[in-house]
Amino acid sequence: MKRQKKAVAVTGLHRGENPQPGPAVIASLRRRFPDLRIIGLSYDPMESSLYGQGADHPDAAYLIPFPGAGATALLERLDMIREKEDLGFVIPCLDSELENYMAIHPQLLERGIDCILPAPDSFKARGKADLYDFCRRIGVPVPMTKLANNPAAVERCAQEIGYPVYVKGRLYNANLARSRADLAQAYDEIIKVWGWPLMVQEVLSGEEYDVTGVGDGKGRIVKSCTIRKLLRTSHGKGFAGIVVEDPAIDHLSQRIIHELRWDGPFELEFLKVPGKPHALMEINPRFPAWIDFPSQIGCNLPALLLDRLLDQEPQPLRTCAAGQMFVRHCVDLVGEFSNFADMASSGERIFKPRSVPIESTP
Repeated sequence: MKRQKKAVAVTGLHRGENPQPGPAVIASLRRRFPDLRIIGLSYDPMESSLYGQGADHPDAAYLIPFPGAGATALLERLDMIREKEDLGFVIPCLDSELENYMAIHPQLLERGIDCILPAPDSFKARGKADLYDFCRRIGVPVPMTKLANNPAAVERCAQEIGYPVYVKGRLYNANLARSRADLAQAYDEIIKVWGWPLMVQEVLSGEEYDVTGVGDGKGRIVKSCTIRKLLRTSHGKGFAGIVVEDPAIDHLSQRIIHELRWDGPFELEFLKVPGKPHALMEINPRFPAWIDFPSQIGCNLPALLLDRLLDQEPQPLRTCAAGQMFVRHCVDLVGEFSNFADMASSGERIFKPRSVPIESTP
């Protein structure tokens, strides 16, 4: 097969009830680079963006091994994909795959493939197991969080914090335990998927805020957008949000990114309890699933990231105006079952040329 022009690979292609960032990153890139060839890297042939022909769908897609298979398996699969695609860049969009990309980054550079990744120390400090100590050290409010490595430790931590508590997995999942009787059910499912350790966390109630942006690796936020969540899915994902101006959140965000010397995309999740300062709940090392919203109002952060990868001067971005809002809606993607069968059997799919026009945001 004839090799294509330099392409950008994007992961995290599902847009269901628990949406992943990949489709929104793709849509954002197309707003600025309408002729860019975008390759989807998928873990499952049922990921929704493998079907359809809209602006948020890739030009071609390839199955890759699940992150648990390790960095070597990922590199071997990327080498196979390179036989058909001239990959120039990768934008990882899932927390669970970042460590593998960090491990093979030197080999990717040798192959002419670049991606912007956080430093290992920065990545570790923002992890759920280390975040509480990091925030306490730099003076950022954070809910009390304790680490547990066995069932007895989970119970002890919950008693020390006081019920109700959240039981959280190392990378994903958070279940509420209102009493000692709830604990086993709260952590059993998480342990089966993610193993130990678990985090036991104080429950706070208030309004949820998200900040997404790009760090320059030297302690500065290049550009960011802050929203308050208006609607959430059952998984806590923002299903509607509104841009806000909040100097307190800006100050905390700048302190966090400065201390981490964060390089690349990030999402900071805050919770505001009435009468108390904003508390940092999580730091996600990638763009959020709502990242195409700021792109539509002139703050295209994925395009900013690609400008940097291309070593070109980034275009000035607008500041997101308070009061702008988004709300998601679902659509049905229609296709042939043969498309799924081809993806499941061969691990790849080349799409027909897109017929949907792309409107660039000024």
